[in-house]
Amino acid sequence: MFKGRIRGSIQNITGWFWALAIAQILGTNTSATAADTVVVRFGLFAESIAVADLQKAAETGKFPRDLESFTNRLSEQDRNLILGALRTKLPLNVVTISRLLNTQIGTTILNDLATALVRKDQAGAQALRAGFVLGSTAPQGLSILSFIKAYPSQRLEINLPQAFAVASNLNSGFWVTQQFMLAIAPQFNPTTSRLAFPFDPGLRGNEQFQILGLQLNDQKRNRKIPADIYWSNASTAEKPVIVFSHGFGSVRTDMRYLAEHLASHGYIVVALEHPGSNATYTNLAIKNNTRLIQPQEFLERPKDISFILDELEKLNQKPNQPLQGKIAADNAMVIGYSFGGGTALSIAGAELQLENLKQRCKKNVTGLSFGETLQCVAQELPANRYQLGDTRIKRAIALSPTTSLMFGKNGLSKLQIPTLIWAASADKTVPALPEQFIGFKEMPSPKWLVGVLGGTHLSVKDPSTTLDQEQRLNTPLSGGEVVGEQAADIRKYLQAIALSFAAQLTPEAEKYAVFLTPDYAQFASTQAFPIRLVTQIPPQAMFVLRQFISK
Repeated sequence: MFKGRIRGSIQNITGWFWALAIAQILGTNTSATAADTVVVRFGLFAESIAVADLQKAAETGKFPRDLESFTNRLSEQDRNLILGALRTKLPLNVVTISRLLNTQIGTTILNDLATALVRKDQAGAQALRAGFVLGSTAPQGLSILSFIKAYPSQRLEINLPQAFAVASNLNSGFWVTQQFMLAIAPQFNPTTSRLAFPFDPGLRGNEQFQILGLQLNDQKRNRKIPADIYWSNASTAEKPVIVFSHGFGSVRTDMRYLAEHLASHGYIVVALEHPGSNATYTNLAIKNNTRLIQPQEFLERPKDISFILDELEKLNQKPNQPLQGKIAADNAMVIGYSFGGGTALSIAGAELQLENLKQRCKKNVTGLSFGETLQCVAQELPANRYQLGDTRIKRAIALSPTTSLMFGKNGLSKLQIPTLIWAASADKTVPALPEQFIGFKEMPSPKWLVGVLGGTHLSVKDPSTTLDQEQRLNTPLSGGEVVGEQAADIRKYLQAIALSFAAQLTPEAEKYAVFLTPDYAQFASTQAFPIRLVTQIPPQAMFVLRQFISK
Protein backbone atom coordinates (compact mmCIF):
# COMPACT_ATOMS: atom_id res chain seq x y z
CA MET A 1 0.00 0.00 0.00
CA PHE A 2 7.21 2.97 0.51
CA LYS A 3 12.73 4.81 -1.10
CA GLY A 4 16.18 5.37 0.04
CA ARG A 5 17.43 6.39 3.44
CA ILE A 6 14.16 7.99 4.54
CA ARG A 7 11.92 5.08 3.73
CA GLY A 8 14.41 2.86 5.54
CA SER A 9 14.44 5.15 8.56
CA ILE A 10 10.66 5.25 8.77
CA GLN A 11 10.38 1.47 8.56
CA ASN A 12 13.31 1.06 10.94
CA ILE A 13 11.69 3.21 13.62
CA THR A 14 8.54 1.10 13.31
CA GLY A 15 10.59 -2.08 13.02
CA TRP A 16 12.61 -1.02 16.02
CA PHE A 17 9.43 -0.87 18.07
CA TRP A 18 8.88 -4.48 16.99
CA ALA A 19 12.46 -5.41 17.87
CA LEU A 20 11.93 -3.76 21.22
CA ALA A 21 8.89 -5.94 21.88
CA ILE A 22 10.86 -9.07 20.91
CA ALA A 23 13.67 -7.88 23.13
CA GLN A 24 11.18 -7.53 25.95
CA ILE A 25 10.52 -11.23 25.65
CA LEU A 26 14.19 -11.76 26.49
CA GLY A 27 14.07 -8.85 28.90
CA THR A 28 16.42 -6.58 26.97
CA ASN A 29 14.60 -3.37 27.78
CA THR A 30 13.88 -3.95 31.41
CA SER A 31 16.86 -2.11 32.76
CA ALA A 32 16.81 0.84 35.11
CA THR A 33 19.22 3.74 34.96
CA ALA A 34 21.27 2.48 37.89
CA ALA A 35 20.48 -1.22 37.60
CA ASP A 36 22.43 -3.93 35.86
CA THR A 37 19.67 -6.52 35.52
CA VAL A 38 16.46 -7.02 33.62
CA VAL A 39 13.40 -8.56 35.25
CA VAL A 40 10.90 -10.61 33.28
CA ARG A 41 7.66 -11.63 35.03
CA PHE A 42 5.35 -14.52 34.21
CA GLY A 43 2.57 -14.58 36.80
CA LEU A 44 4.25 -15.10 40.19
CA PHE A 45 7.58 -16.10 38.64
CA ALA A 46 10.41 -13.74 37.73
CA GLU A 47 13.74 -14.13 35.93
CA SER A 48 16.68 -11.72 35.92
CA ILE A 49 19.16 -11.15 33.11
CA ALA A 50 22.39 -9.18 33.38
CA VAL A 51 22.50 -6.17 31.09
CA ALA A 52 26.25 -6.74 30.80
CA ASP A 53 25.49 -10.05 29.08
CA LEU A 54 23.31 -8.28 26.57
CA GLN A 55 26.05 -5.72 25.96
CA LYS A 56 28.52 -8.54 25.37
CA ALA A 57 26.15 -10.23 22.92
CA ALA A 58 25.79 -6.97 20.97
CA GLU A 59 29.58 -6.52 20.81
CA THR A 60 30.56 -10.09 19.93
CA GLY A 61 27.54 -11.28 17.96
CA LYS A 62 27.25 -14.31 20.26
CA PHE A 63 25.14 -14.93 23.35
CA PRO A 64 27.11 -15.57 26.57
CA ARG A 65 26.61 -18.85 28.37
CA ASP A 66 24.67 -17.09 31.10
CA LEU A 67 21.85 -16.51 28.60
CA GLU A 68 21.67 -20.10 27.35
CA SER A 69 18.62 -20.84 29.48
CA PHE A 70 16.78 -18.27 27.37
CA THR A 71 18.44 -18.57 23.96
CA ASN A 72 18.25 -22.37 23.82
CA ARG A 73 14.47 -22.00 23.58
CA LEU A 74 14.77 -19.96 20.38
CA SER A 75 15.28 -21.01 16.79
CA GLU A 76 18.51 -19.99 15.06
CA GLN A 77 16.53 -17.46 13.03
CA ASP A 78 15.09 -15.89 16.19
CA ARG A 79 18.52 -15.78 17.84
CA ASN A 80 19.97 -14.01 14.81
CA LEU A 81 17.05 -11.62 14.81
CA ILE A 82 17.62 -10.72 18.46
CA LEU A 83 21.35 -10.21 17.89
CA GLY A 84 20.58 -8.01 14.91
CA ALA A 85 18.10 -6.00 16.97
CA LEU A 86 20.63 -5.51 19.77
CA ARG A 87 23.18 -4.17 17.27
CA THR A 88 20.80 -2.01 15.25
CA LYS A 89 21.19 1.75 15.56
CA LEU A 90 18.80 4.33 14.19
CA PRO A 91 20.31 7.29 12.26
CA LEU A 92 17.80 9.71 13.82
CA ASN A 93 18.74 12.53 16.16
CA VAL A 94 17.06 13.40 19.43
CA VAL A 95 14.86 16.13 17.93
CA THR A 96 13.53 13.81 15.23
CA ILE A 97 12.83 11.01 17.73
CA SER A 98 11.03 13.44 19.99
CA ARG A 99 8.89 14.74 17.14
CA LEU A 100 7.99 11.25 15.93
CA LEU A 101 6.96 10.09 19.40
CA ASN A 102 4.92 13.22 20.08
CA THR A 103 2.68 12.70 17.07
CA GLN A 104 -0.75 11.22 17.60
CA ILE A 105 0.33 7.91 16.07
CA GLY A 106 3.58 7.84 18.09
CA THR A 107 1.67 8.39 21.32
CA THR A 108 -0.74 5.57 20.50
CA ILE A 109 2.15 3.20 19.77
CA LEU A 110 3.80 4.07 23.09
CA ASN A 111 0.53 3.45 24.93
CA ASP A 112 0.23 0.03 23.29
CA LEU A 113 3.81 -0.93 24.15
CA ALA A 114 3.37 0.34 27.71
CA THR A 115 0.77 -2.35 28.38
CA ALA A 116 3.66 -4.84 28.60
CA LEU A 117 5.31 -2.92 31.45
CA VAL A 118 4.69 -3.75 35.12
CA ARG A 119 4.42 -0.46 36.98
CA LYS A 120 2.61 0.81 40.05
CA ASP A 121 1.81 4.09 38.30
CA GLN A 122 0.32 4.83 34.88
CA ALA A 123 3.45 6.48 33.48
CA GLY A 124 4.62 3.63 31.23
CA ALA A 125 4.19 5.56 27.98
CA GLN A 126 5.97 8.63 29.38
CA ALA A 127 8.82 6.46 30.63
CA LEU A 128 9.17 4.75 27.24
CA ARG A 129 9.20 8.12 25.50
CA ALA A 130 11.91 9.38 27.85
CA GLY A 131 13.98 6.24 27.27
CA PHE A 132 13.78 6.66 23.50
CA VAL A 133 14.57 10.38 23.56
CA LEU A 134 17.38 10.18 26.11
CA GLY A 135 18.75 7.04 24.47
CA SER A 136 19.04 8.87 21.16
CA THR A 137 21.50 11.32 22.75
CA ALA A 138 24.06 8.53 23.29
CA PRO A 139 27.28 8.96 21.24
CA GLN A 140 26.57 5.76 19.31
CA GLY A 141 22.96 6.77 18.65
CA LEU A 142 19.67 5.16 19.62
CA SER A 143 19.78 1.40 20.15
CA ILE A 144 18.07 -1.04 22.46
CA LEU A 145 21.03 -0.87 24.83
CA SER A 146 21.15 2.93 24.86
CA PHE A 147 17.42 2.86 25.54
CA ILE A 148 18.00 0.51 28.50
CA LYS A 149 20.64 2.79 29.96
CA ALA A 150 18.42 5.84 29.54
CA TYR A 151 15.20 4.36 30.92
CA PRO A 152 14.20 6.67 33.81
CA SER A 153 13.45 4.17 36.57
CA GLN A 154 15.19 2.24 39.30
CA ARG A 155 13.32 -0.87 38.28
CA LEU A 156 11.49 -1.88 35.12
CA GLU A 157 9.53 -5.11 34.95
CA ILE A 158 7.99 -6.80 31.93
CA ASN A 159 4.74 -8.75 31.83
CA LEU A 160 5.91 -11.57 29.57
CA PRO A 161 2.48 -12.80 28.36
CA GLN A 162 1.49 -9.24 27.45
CA ALA A 163 4.83 -8.70 25.72
CA PHE A 164 4.08 -11.79 23.62
CA ALA A 165 0.63 -10.39 22.86
CA VAL A 166 2.06 -7.04 21.74
CA ALA A 167 4.74 -8.70 19.62
CA SER A 168 2.34 -11.16 18.00
CA ASN A 169 -0.06 -8.35 17.10
CA LEU A 170 2.51 -6.37 15.15
CA ASN A 171 1.71 -6.12 11.43
CA SER A 172 -1.26 -8.40 11.90
CA GLY A 173 -2.38 -7.75 8.31
CA PHE A 174 0.70 -9.53 6.96
CA TRP A 175 0.21 -12.62 9.12
CA VAL A 176 -3.50 -12.82 8.37
CA THR A 177 -2.62 -12.59 4.67
CA GLN A 178 -0.33 -15.60 5.03
CA GLN A 179 -3.10 -17.59 6.72
CA PHE A 180 -5.55 -16.56 4.01
CA MET A 181 -3.18 -17.56 1.21
CA LEU A 182 -2.73 -21.01 2.76
CA ALA A 183 -6.48 -21.39 3.08
CA ILE A 184 -7.24 -20.58 -0.56
CA ALA A 185 -4.16 -22.19 -2.13
CA PRO A 186 -5.96 -25.42 -3.10
CA GLN A 187 -8.46 -23.38 -5.13
CA PHE A 188 -5.70 -21.92 -7.29
CA ASN A 189 -3.82 -25.04 -8.30
CA PRO A 190 -1.89 -24.71 -11.58
CA THR A 191 -3.67 -25.62 -14.79
CA THR A 192 -2.46 -26.15 -18.34
CA SER A 193 -2.98 -23.11 -20.53
CA ARG A 194 -5.49 -23.66 -23.31
CA LEU A 195 -4.51 -20.61 -25.33
CA ALA A 196 -1.74 -19.93 -27.83
CA PHE A 197 0.09 -16.65 -27.42
CA PRO A 198 1.12 -14.98 -30.68
CA PHE A 199 4.00 -12.91 -29.29
CA ASP A 200 5.68 -11.86 -26.03
CA PRO A 201 4.43 -8.48 -24.75
CA GLY A 202 7.07 -8.58 -22.03
CA LEU A 203 9.85 -7.99 -24.56
CA ARG A 204 11.19 -4.52 -25.33
CA GLY A 205 9.64 -2.87 -28.40
CA ASN A 206 11.47 -1.57 -31.45
CA GLU A 207 11.03 2.16 -30.92
CA GLN A 208 13.97 4.32 -29.87
CA PHE A 209 12.65 6.52 -27.08
CA GLN A 210 13.85 9.79 -25.63
CA ILE A 211 13.35 11.42 -22.22
CA LEU A 212 12.24 15.03 -21.91
CA GLY A 213 12.77 16.44 -18.41
CA LEU A 214 10.43 19.17 -17.22
CA GLN A 215 10.28 21.34 -14.11
CA LEU A 216 6.64 22.38 -13.82
CA ASN A 217 5.19 24.90 -11.41
CA ASP A 218 1.59 24.88 -10.22
CA GLN A 219 1.41 28.44 -9.00
CA LYS A 220 -2.14 28.11 -7.67
CA ARG A 221 -1.07 25.41 -5.23
CA ASN A 222 2.56 26.50 -4.87
CA ARG A 223 3.86 23.09 -5.94
CA LYS A 224 6.90 22.57 -8.16
CA ILE A 225 6.54 19.24 -9.92
CA PRO A 226 9.46 17.55 -11.72
CA ALA A 227 8.43 15.21 -14.52
CA ASP A 228 10.12 13.00 -17.11
CA ILE A 229 8.36 12.39 -20.41
CA TYR A 230 9.34 9.17 -22.21
CA TRP A 231 8.44 9.38 -25.91
CA SER A 232 9.45 8.23 -29.39
CA ASN A 233 8.88 9.32 -32.97
CA ALA A 234 6.27 6.55 -33.20
CA SER A 235 4.16 8.14 -30.45
CA THR A 236 0.72 9.22 -31.64
CA ALA A 237 -2.51 10.52 -30.12
CA GLU A 238 -4.09 7.16 -30.99
CA LYS A 239 -2.42 5.76 -27.89
CA PRO A 240 -3.20 6.90 -24.35
CA VAL A 241 -0.73 8.93 -22.37
CA ILE A 242 0.38 7.00 -19.27
CA VAL A 243 1.05 8.82 -15.98
CA PHE A 244 3.06 7.18 -13.18
CA SER A 245 2.63 8.05 -9.47
CA HIS A 246 5.44 6.93 -7.14
CA GLY A 247 5.34 5.68 -3.56
CA PHE A 248 5.95 7.56 -0.31
CA GLY A 249 9.44 9.04 0.06
CA SER A 250 10.41 7.91 -3.41
CA VAL A 251 11.33 9.24 -6.85
CA ARG A 252 10.00 9.32 -10.40
CA THR A 253 12.49 6.64 -11.51
CA ASP A 254 10.80 4.08 -9.20
CA MET A 255 9.51 2.23 -12.26
CA ARG A 256 11.95 3.42 -14.90
CA TYR A 257 12.21 0.01 -16.57
CA LEU A 258 8.42 -0.05 -17.01
CA ALA A 259 8.34 3.48 -18.45
CA GLU A 260 11.10 2.52 -20.91
CA HIS A 261 9.25 -0.66 -21.88
CA LEU A 262 6.03 1.19 -22.64
CA ALA A 263 7.87 3.97 -24.49
CA SER A 264 9.63 1.38 -26.63
CA HIS A 265 6.17 0.33 -27.83
CA GLY A 266 5.23 3.85 -28.87
CA TYR A 267 3.49 5.11 -25.72
CA ILE A 268 4.09 8.46 -24.06
CA VAL A 269 4.81 7.94 -20.36
CA VAL A 270 5.00 10.76 -17.83
CA ALA A 271 6.69 10.00 -14.52
CA LEU A 272 6.15 12.83 -12.04
CA GLU A 273 7.28 13.49 -8.50
CA HIS A 274 4.86 14.58 -5.83
CA PRO A 275 6.68 17.43 -4.04
CA GLY A 276 5.02 16.81 -0.67
CA SER A 277 5.93 13.13 -0.39
CA ASN A 278 8.93 12.44 -2.65
CA ALA A 279 12.45 11.61 -1.48
CA THR A 280 13.54 15.24 -1.70
CA TYR A 281 10.77 16.31 0.67
CA THR A 282 11.19 13.51 3.19
CA ASN A 283 15.00 13.82 3.22
CA LEU A 284 14.65 17.52 3.94
CA ALA A 285 12.08 16.83 6.62
CA ILE A 286 14.51 14.52 8.39
CA LYS A 287 17.30 17.08 8.10
CA ASN A 288 15.15 19.94 9.38
CA ASN A 289 13.23 17.87 11.96
CA THR A 290 9.85 18.64 10.44
CA ARG A 291 6.87 16.44 9.59
CA LEU A 292 7.51 13.72 7.04
CA ILE A 293 4.10 14.13 5.44
CA GLN A 294 1.19 16.51 5.80
CA PRO A 295 -2.39 15.17 5.76
CA GLN A 296 -3.15 17.49 2.84
CA GLU A 297 -0.88 15.32 0.69
CA PHE A 298 -3.69 12.80 0.31
CA LEU A 299 -5.57 15.51 -1.59
CA GLU A 300 -2.65 17.14 -3.38
CA ARG A 301 -1.30 13.99 -5.02
CA PRO A 302 -4.33 13.38 -7.28
CA LYS A 303 -4.39 17.10 -8.05
CA ASP A 304 -0.73 16.82 -9.15
CA ILE A 305 -1.81 14.33 -11.80
CA SER A 306 -4.67 16.56 -12.96
CA PHE A 307 -2.19 19.44 -13.21
CA ILE A 308 0.15 17.27 -15.28
CA LEU A 309 -2.68 16.46 -17.67
CA ASP A 310 -3.45 20.20 -17.98
CA GLU A 311 0.19 20.89 -18.85
CA LEU A 312 0.26 18.03 -21.35
CA GLU A 313 -2.75 19.51 -23.12
CA LYS A 314 -0.87 22.79 -23.46
CA LEU A 315 2.25 20.99 -24.66
CA ASN A 316 0.23 19.12 -27.24
CA GLN A 317 -0.91 22.43 -28.73
CA LYS A 318 2.46 24.14 -28.58
CA PRO A 319 3.92 24.62 -32.07
CA ASN A 320 7.46 23.80 -33.18
CA GLN A 321 8.15 21.15 -30.59
CA PRO A 322 8.36 17.37 -31.20
CA LEU A 323 5.37 16.36 -29.06
CA GLN A 324 2.87 18.61 -30.81
CA GLY A 325 -0.22 16.60 -31.74
CA LYS A 326 1.12 13.38 -30.16
CA ILE A 327 -0.36 13.62 -26.65
CA ALA A 328 -3.84 12.29 -25.86
CA ALA A 329 -4.21 13.99 -22.48
CA ASP A 330 -7.97 13.32 -22.47
CA ASN A 331 -7.37 9.58 -22.94
CA ALA A 332 -4.99 8.79 -20.09
CA MET A 333 -4.05 5.75 -18.04
CA VAL A 334 -2.57 6.03 -14.56
CA ILE A 335 -0.16 3.58 -12.93
CA GLY A 336 0.48 4.03 -9.22
CA TYR A 337 2.72 2.11 -6.86
CA SER A 338 2.17 1.69 -3.11
CA PHE A 339 1.03 5.10 -1.77
CA GLY A 340 0.92 6.05 -5.45
CA GLY A 341 -1.47 3.14 -5.96
CA GLY A 342 -3.87 4.82 -3.56
CA THR A 343 -3.33 8.05 -5.50
CA ALA A 344 -4.13 6.27 -8.76
CA LEU A 345 -7.37 4.91 -7.34
CA SER A 346 -8.33 8.36 -6.03
CA ILE A 347 -7.94 10.05 -9.41
CA ALA A 348 -9.69 7.09 -11.05
CA GLY A 349 -12.81 7.97 -9.03
CA ALA A 350 -12.51 6.15 -5.69
CA GLU A 351 -13.80 8.27 -2.83
CA LEU A 352 -11.79 9.00 0.28
CA GLN A 353 -14.03 7.98 3.19
CA LEU A 354 -12.37 8.79 6.49
CA GLU A 355 -15.04 8.24 9.15
CA ASN A 356 -13.86 4.75 10.13
CA LEU A 357 -10.21 5.68 9.64
CA LYS A 358 -10.49 8.44 12.23
CA GLN A 359 -11.85 5.95 14.74
CA ARG A 360 -9.47 3.09 13.89
CA CYS A 361 -6.33 5.21 14.11
CA LYS A 362 -7.01 6.22 17.70
CA LYS A 363 -6.23 2.80 19.16
CA ASN A 364 -3.95 -0.24 18.89
CA VAL A 365 -1.84 1.08 16.02
CA THR A 366 1.05 -1.25 16.91
CA GLY A 367 -0.90 -3.89 15.00
CA LEU A 368 -0.91 -1.81 11.83
CA SER A 369 1.37 -2.26 8.84
CA PHE A 370 3.48 0.63 7.59
CA GLY A 371 0.90 1.26 4.87
CA GLU A 372 -1.93 1.44 7.40
CA THR A 373 0.09 3.74 9.66
CA LEU A 374 0.72 6.06 6.71
CA GLN A 375 -3.00 6.18 5.95
CA CYS A 376 -3.66 7.21 9.56
CA VAL A 377 -2.11 10.60 8.77
CA ALA A 378 -5.34 11.38 6.89
CA GLN A 379 -7.23 11.45 10.21
CA GLU A 380 -6.19 15.11 10.52
CA LEU A 381 -8.10 16.16 7.40
CA PRO A 382 -11.15 18.28 8.32
CA ALA A 383 -13.81 16.57 6.18
CA ASN A 384 -14.71 12.90 6.09
CA ARG A 385 -15.23 12.50 2.35
CA TYR A 386 -13.30 13.68 -0.70
CA GLN A 387 -13.90 13.02 -4.38
CA LEU A 388 -10.80 13.71 -6.49
CA GLY A 389 -11.52 11.85 -9.73
CA ASP A 390 -10.53 13.18 -13.15
CA THR A 391 -12.60 11.99 -16.12
CA ARG A 392 -9.58 12.17 -18.43
CA ILE A 393 -8.30 9.02 -16.70
CA LYS A 394 -9.75 6.08 -18.62
CA ARG A 395 -7.87 3.15 -17.04
CA ALA A 396 -5.93 2.55 -13.84
CA ILE A 397 -3.31 0.10 -12.59
CA ALA A 398 -2.71 0.12 -8.83
CA LEU A 399 0.40 -1.80 -7.77
CA SER A 400 0.25 -2.89 -4.11
CA PRO A 401 -1.98 0.09 -3.31
CA THR A 402 -2.93 1.48 0.09
CA THR A 403 -6.73 1.10 0.37
CA SER A 404 -7.83 -0.47 3.66
CA LEU A 405 -8.46 2.67 5.70
CA MET A 406 -8.47 5.66 3.34
CA PHE A 407 -11.37 4.48 1.17
CA GLY A 408 -13.59 3.33 4.02
CA LYS A 409 -16.36 0.79 3.54
CA ASN A 410 -17.34 1.51 -0.05
CA GLY A 411 -15.12 4.26 -1.44
CA LEU A 412 -13.74 1.84 -4.02
CA SER A 413 -17.26 1.17 -5.30
CA LYS A 414 -17.18 4.69 -6.77
CA LEU A 415 -14.60 3.69 -9.37
CA GLN A 416 -15.96 4.30 -12.86
CA ILE A 417 -13.21 2.92 -15.10
CA PRO A 418 -11.54 -0.46 -15.76
CA THR A 419 -9.00 -1.03 -12.99
CA LEU A 420 -6.28 -3.62 -12.36
CA ILE A 421 -5.08 -4.32 -8.83
CA TRP A 422 -1.67 -5.94 -8.20
CA ALA A 423 -1.06 -7.86 -4.97
CA ALA A 424 2.08 -9.61 -3.68
CA SER A 425 1.45 -12.38 -1.14
CA ALA A 426 4.61 -11.66 0.91
CA ASP A 427 4.17 -7.88 1.02
CA LYS A 428 4.89 -6.71 4.58
CA THR A 429 4.55 -3.00 3.87
CA VAL A 430 1.08 -3.09 2.31
CA PRO A 431 -0.29 -6.58 3.16
CA ALA A 432 -2.39 -8.06 0.39
CA LEU A 433 -5.45 -9.25 2.32
CA PRO A 434 -6.47 -5.98 4.00
CA GLU A 435 -5.10 -3.66 1.31
CA GLN A 436 -5.98 -5.37 -1.97
CA PHE A 437 -8.12 -8.51 -1.66
CA ILE A 438 -10.83 -7.07 0.60
CA GLY A 439 -11.10 -3.84 -1.38
CA PHE A 440 -11.22 -5.67 -4.71
CA LYS A 441 -14.58 -7.25 -3.91
CA GLU A 442 -16.08 -3.75 -3.51
CA MET A 443 -14.92 -2.56 -6.93
CA PRO A 444 -17.31 -2.54 -9.89
CA SER A 445 -16.44 -4.45 -13.05
CA PRO A 446 -14.55 -4.48 -15.32
CA LYS A 447 -11.70 -5.19 -12.97
CA TRP A 448 -8.70 -7.50 -12.70
CA LEU A 449 -6.80 -8.81 -9.67
CA VAL A 450 -3.25 -10.09 -10.13
CA GLY A 451 -1.73 -12.09 -7.30
CA VAL A 452 1.98 -12.93 -7.25
CA LEU A 453 2.64 -15.73 -4.79
CA GLY A 454 5.99 -15.11 -3.11
CA GLY A 455 6.29 -11.57 -4.43
CA THR A 456 7.15 -8.77 -1.99
CA HIS A 457 6.48 -5.04 -1.86
CA LEU A 458 9.65 -4.00 -3.67
CA SER A 459 9.64 -6.77 -6.29
CA VAL A 460 8.19 -4.46 -8.96
CA LYS A 461 10.61 -1.58 -8.37
CA ASP A 462 13.47 -0.72 -10.71
CA PRO A 463 16.54 -2.71 -9.58
CA SER A 464 18.56 0.51 -9.34
CA THR A 465 16.35 1.62 -6.42
CA THR A 466 16.63 -1.55 -4.32
CA LEU A 467 20.40 -2.02 -4.02
CA ASP A 468 20.28 -1.42 -0.25
CA GLN A 469 17.97 -4.33 0.54
CA GLU A 470 20.61 -7.04 1.05
CA GLN A 471 21.73 -5.51 4.34
CA ARG A 472 18.24 -4.98 5.76
CA LEU A 473 17.23 -6.85 8.91
CA ASN A 474 14.40 -9.26 8.13
CA THR A 475 11.57 -8.51 10.58
CA PRO A 476 7.77 -8.90 10.49
CA LEU A 477 7.57 -5.26 9.38
CA SER A 478 10.28 -5.02 6.73
CA GLY A 479 13.18 -6.82 5.06
CA GLY A 480 13.21 -10.15 3.25
CA GLU A 481 12.49 -8.39 -0.04
CA VAL A 482 12.64 -10.25 -3.36
CA VAL A 483 14.37 -7.74 -5.65
CA GLY A 484 16.90 -7.38 -8.47
CA GLU A 485 17.54 -10.47 -10.57
CA GLN A 486 15.45 -12.58 -8.21
CA ALA A 487 12.39 -10.60 -9.27
CA ALA A 488 13.17 -10.39 -13.01
CA ASP A 489 10.28 -12.70 -13.96
CA ILE A 490 7.86 -10.67 -11.84
CA ARG A 491 8.88 -7.42 -13.54
CA LYS A 492 8.63 -9.01 -16.99
CA TYR A 493 5.05 -10.08 -16.31
CA LEU A 494 4.23 -6.58 -15.13
CA GLN A 495 5.66 -5.21 -18.37
CA ALA A 496 3.43 -7.57 -20.33
CA ILE A 497 0.16 -6.80 -18.58
CA ALA A 498 0.79 -3.03 -18.32
CA LEU A 499 1.36 -2.90 -22.08
CA SER A 500 -1.69 -5.07 -22.74
CA PHE A 501 -3.85 -3.00 -20.39
CA ALA A 502 -2.84 0.24 -22.10
CA ALA A 503 -3.48 -1.33 -25.50
CA GLN A 504 -7.16 -1.73 -24.59
CA LEU A 505 -7.45 2.03 -25.27
CA THR A 506 -6.09 1.61 -28.82
CA PRO A 507 -7.18 -0.03 -32.08
CA GLU A 508 -4.94 -2.97 -31.04
CA ALA A 509 -7.15 -3.87 -28.08
CA GLU A 510 -8.24 -7.28 -29.37
CA LYS A 511 -4.67 -8.24 -30.23
CA TYR A 512 -3.55 -7.74 -26.62
CA ALA A 513 -6.68 -8.94 -24.78
CA VAL A 514 -5.39 -12.52 -24.60
CA PHE A 515 -2.64 -11.40 -22.22
CA LEU A 516 -5.16 -10.16 -19.64
CA THR A 517 -6.38 -13.69 -18.94
CA PRO A 518 -5.83 -16.33 -16.25
CA ASP A 519 -4.23 -18.51 -18.92
CA TYR A 520 -1.47 -16.02 -19.64
CA ALA A 521 -0.86 -15.50 -15.92
CA GLN A 522 -0.44 -19.26 -15.60
CA PHE A 523 1.82 -19.28 -18.67
CA ALA A 524 4.01 -16.52 -17.18
CA SER A 525 4.28 -18.25 -13.79
CA THR A 526 7.50 -19.81 -12.56
CA GLN A 527 8.09 -22.40 -9.89
CA ALA A 528 9.35 -19.66 -7.58
CA PHE A 529 6.55 -17.20 -8.35
CA PRO A 530 3.17 -18.61 -9.35
CA ILE A 531 0.95 -15.86 -10.78
CA ARG A 532 -2.84 -15.81 -10.75
CA LEU A 533 -5.26 -13.42 -12.42
CA VAL A 534 -9.00 -13.23 -11.74
CA THR A 535 -11.78 -10.83 -12.62
CA GLN A 536 -13.93 -11.96 -9.70
CA ILE A 537 -12.87 -13.64 -6.49
CA PRO A 538 -14.05 -17.28 -6.88
CA PRO A 539 -17.02 -18.26 -4.65
CA GLN A 540 -14.95 -20.70 -2.58
CA ALA A 541 -12.26 -18.08 -1.98
CA MET A 542 -14.93 -15.47 -1.23
CA PHE A 543 -16.31 -17.77 1.46
CA VAL A 544 -12.86 -17.97 3.06
CA LEU A 545 -12.39 -14.21 2.62
CA ARG A 546 -15.62 -13.45 4.47
CA GLN A 547 -14.50 -15.70 7.31
CA PHE A 548 -11.26 -13.73 7.66
CA ILE A 549 -13.07 -10.39 7.47
CA SER A 550 -15.42 -11.41 10.26
CA LYS A 551 -12.57 -12.33 12.62
